[in-house]
Amino acid sequence: MQDLWRLPAKDIAALIRSKKVSAKEVASAALARLDAVNPKINAVVDHRPADVLAQAGAIDAAIAANKELAPLAGVPVTVKVNIDQEGFATTNGLKLQRDVIAATNSPVIDNLRKAGAVILGRTNCPAFSYRWFTTNLIHGDTRNPRDASITPGGSSGGAGAAVAAGIGHIAHGTDIAGSIRYPAYACGVHGLRPTVGRIAAFRRSLRYPARSRAPSAISESRSRPCPAKTCVIPGGYRRRWKDRRCRSRPRSVSVPTVSKPSRK
Repeated sequence: MQDLWRLPAKDIAALIRSKKVSAKEVASAALARLDAVNPKINAVVDHRPADVLAQAGAIDAAIAANKELAPLAGVPVTVKVNIDQEGFATTNGLKLQRDVIAATNSPVIDNLRKAGAVILGRTNCPAFSYRWFTTNLIHGDTRNPRDASITPGGSSGGAGAAVAAGIGHIAHGTDIAGSIRYPAYACGVHGLRPTVGRIAAFRRSLRYPARSRAPSAISESRSRPCPAKTCVIPGGYRRRWKDRRCRSRPRSVSVPTVSKPSRK
């Protein structure tokens, strides 16, 4: 059989569903690939192998119990380090956020888990996710796996580089003005920036008082103005075009508001 990390997400999901491979085998292959190539490109900046294998084990247990499987059951996926994942730091490329540990998940994480995905690791981004390249003072430089002398793009350069290098089959990214699209071009993968509002995008890792002067780009909290929330669009990358529909279904959540709507 071809190396598992080389296969499209759609094929991986089918193999797991048909019991031709286990989710743990796929997760182990993904971790092995990460260990082999990530030291050279620094695409993934945080991951916990034991947790990855535990997620995969839960998928295998569901299969053994003949439970209905979600579309991405067992597929390794990376997420950008600028969204909340419970127990992990939401650094967004900033030293000042190295100790900001998320107490809850972003809707993106929750919906990926509901879809059966195995969260493989967290990918690099520039400070504030606001550059056309991917480097910062906390995680360092991310390199293009196709040519280390050229940029992987930004701000979702870690995500683009990860997918291009075979670290995970799908990668989450965010896009304001090209932060998914440019790394897709630079790394030679397929990137999708969904329509505004299609995918829920809020985080609670940092909360500022309503009149705080803290930079709004640090975190999407309850006090963050709506225009800033709606322009940061979660999307993702795939190595194969056939995977474009794997995680593009609409997802909705109840979004907290700052105050009650005015009746004027």
